[in-house]
Amino acid sequence: MTSLLEGARPRPGEEPPRGSGTGDRVEALVAAVDLARDRVDADAVEQADATADRAAGRMRLSPDHTVVAIAGATGSGKSSTFNALTGLELAATGVRRPTTSWAAACVWGSRDASEVLDWLGIPPRHQTSRGSMLDPSREDAADMDGVVLLDLPDHDSTEVSHHLEVDRLVEKADLMVWVLDPQKYADAAVHDRYLRPLAAHADSIVVVLNHLDAVPEARRDSMLEDVRRLLVADGLAEVPLVGLSAREGWGVDELRAQISRRVADKALARGRVDVDVRAAAERLASAAGAAAGTPQRTLSEERLSAFEDALGEAAGLPVVTRAVEGSVRRRARRATVWPLLAWLPGLRRTDHVAASGLQLGDEAAGQQLGGRSHLPTVAPVERPRVEAATRDLADEHSAGLPPAWADALRRVTTERSGDLADRIDGSLAASDLGVARLPAWVRLVQALQWLLLLAALAGGVWWGLAEAGVVRGLAVGPVELGLVVLVGGLLAGLVLMVVAWSSVGRTARFRADVAGRMLRTAVHDAADELVATPLRSELAAHARLSAAIDRARG
Repeated sequence: MTSLLEGARPRPGEEPPRGSGTGDRVEALVAAVDLARDRVDADAVEQADATADRAAGRMRLSPDHTVVAIAGATGSGKSSTFNALTGLELAATGVRRPTTSWAAACVWGSRDASEVLDWLGIPPRHQTSRGSMLDPSREDAADMDGVVLLDLPDHDSTEVSHHLEVDRLVEKADLMVWVLDPQKYADAAVHDRYLRPLAAHADSIVVVLNHLDAVPEARRDSMLEDVRRLLVADGLAEVPLVGLSAREGWGVDELRAQISRRVADKALARGRVDVDVRAAAERLASAAGAAAGTPQRTLSEERLSAFEDALGEAAGLPVVTRAVEGSVRRRARRATVWPLLAWLPGLRRTDHVAASGLQLGDEAAGQQLGGRSHLPTVAPVERPRVEAATRDLADEHSAGLPPAWADALRRVTTERSGDLADRIDGSLAASDLGVARLPAWVRLVQALQWLLLLAALAGGVWWGLAEAGVVRGLAVGPVELGLVVLVGGLLAGLVLMVVAWSSVGRTARFRADVAGRMLRTAVHDAADELVATPLRSELAAHARLSAAIDRARG
């Protein structure tokens, strides 16, 4: 059998035709299918894909041809109706149908219909052209010009291939003519399987009640009313209903008029495509959680910041920044203390960074946080907290999405949480916080402290020697110069320590802020690459899908 979608999918680089609302909707449905694949329920995607293929294929074909399919059950007189419309004995009639699963086609007019017939999958041996067999100037040919009339296999045949052929061509026909039999016009097979599901295509359906010559004249009107009642129940209240006797020729002209009237409306094929595309878009929207008016899902900067804060907490950033501040403050005070007070216990307590486990001591100038190559390691990132924060972010943004898409979003968000923890751990280990490098002014104060101490010692020695008469002392007023230098050096050292310590707190906080920003940047880069970017990509894909579905729905 010909593939169901043969000839329908655009060739590489080819797009569905533009320039019309229907063409734009077909193109949008194709885009929506591509975005939904592997993210939305496979059945919904495949149905939409099949519709997009059929629609794209039909839109590329000649608008001058209208495909009219005659369908019915065994014994309904469908083939007799086909022969009555063509004026030729093209289809075998009788209770027993031919065993072939192929439909027969008759084409009116001289325009080439080969592309349409190829798309329909009608073999050449089952094709007939009225233009080549009869004089095209005949009066009964003009109103059917461009019609491609199909006689379908029986939809209730015991042959599975017949069912498949009917289902395939029903989806491709521009106009369906359903032929009912007086003895089984209420058969659920045709109403439940075909007529009711096609309620959205009411403008593309004509229903025929055949064999009226076999019905007593007094019952014909009531039977037609009963058929109308069933059609109303099927949602087809506006569908034309024609009473017919193909054998006697009753109603054939009315049926032909119904067909020719629709053939004259060149928008018939486009209208069938339009309804199919809109319906497929609605089904896909339901499966994708993209109902009209659904707000676009985005990853806000506030939510990303909260996520990064959680990662920072898991990585111990607050502890690290506090340790850096304490370490800088402690080491700067030790460097600027009056040397004679350096022995005090308060200035000899354990370094904050070392106490936190970071092990950055005075001797490790230029060493890195955690320096795994030659220093004791920092406590690793708390992986359970990283995984929990990542899972919460994924759950929050996947809420309300269809299961397949929610799983895809969670997968791209959480599958790399282990890598995220490793990346943060490694980034922190490679971050030089500069704790061992004291500011230049601290080193300057340290040098001045020692100079002042040396000056005080020199003054004291000079004063002592002068008092002992070893040297001649110099006086500054009534006071010996050596004593002035001794006392002045000591006082200046104390004053310099007080002034320096008043600035140490600001310096420590500044260094902690710099270290905190550096560490948060490392966390941000890891979170953005491994979580935020994939998450934004999935959310953007869902937004594009929603937009494509909206365009397809028109």
